[in-house]
Amino acid sequence: MTLADCGRVAEIRVGGWRAAYRALMPQTYLDGLSVAADADRHRARFTAADRVAVDLVAEREPGGEVTGWACHGPYRDGEVRTADAELYAIYVAPEHYGTGVGRALLAESVRRCAEAGHPRMLLWVLKGNVRARRFYERAGFSADGTEEPFEAGGVPVPEVRYTRELT
Repeated sequence: MTLADCGRVAEIRVGGWRAAYRALMPQTYLDGLSVAADADRHRARFTAADRVAVDLVAEREPGGEVTGWACHGPYRDGEVRTADAELYAIYVAPEHYGTGVGRALLAESVRRCAEAGHPRMLLWVLKGNVRARRFYERAGFSADGTEEPFEAGGVPVPEVRYTRELT
């Protein structure tokens, strides 16, 4: 990913939230998401001196339109970073669902984290997001029984943690 990709990544992320989380989060919350604000947040994070996250993009062709984005780094246990890796985010433009973009991004994140010596990769997914849960399960992740509430527009939306051994 490059700094120039931040705007397109924001479009994909916001579009992904609106498509994937419809009926799982309040519609007013999803409608209130801003591509411009998300792009600004990505640019600030991308240029931060203490940046530890790895951002990957998928392109339709080299140098072409960005069709997906994934981000991973050290697992966050509160404010503490552990030896495990965490998939912070993965989003594919809705018009590219089912094309293998998500699988390729996830496989590359897993490969990089294993190569870096992380023993496990963890991620959080909305409990009600059946499509995403099946996606992760097909990739070798499994729910470990840990749940955490996420708040969207004042409404609690439960998340479940998934894990996969890397070593």
